Amino acid sequence: MKNIVAGREPVTATEFIELALGIDLELFTGSATESAMERAARLDVAHEVLADLRESDPETAAYAASLLRTLPLKTQTNGRRTRRTVRRPAKATAVAAVAA
Repeated sequence: MKNIVAGREPVTATEFIELALGIDLELFTGSATESAMERAARLDVAHEVLADLRESDPETAAYAASLLRTLPLKTQTNGRRTRRTVRRPAKATAVAAVAA
């Protein structure tokens, strides 16, 4: 049996929750790549939406409030890890050879 919400068929569990509850999860969880200014603006809007939800749908408001306490998931844009460079101190024997 297919799960269809509001005429749309969700592909992921996240899409299903967004369609069923009518809220954007990223509004409450954020993005790992957002700047401090973007985060402040997003949280301002999220708190306003949360205040409206508390009046109309307390159960969904409780879920949205719990999302505010979660950390954003880190997304990899190209599926590859970033390369780390490690600085190691020069060995004493190599330094002594250069000095001589």
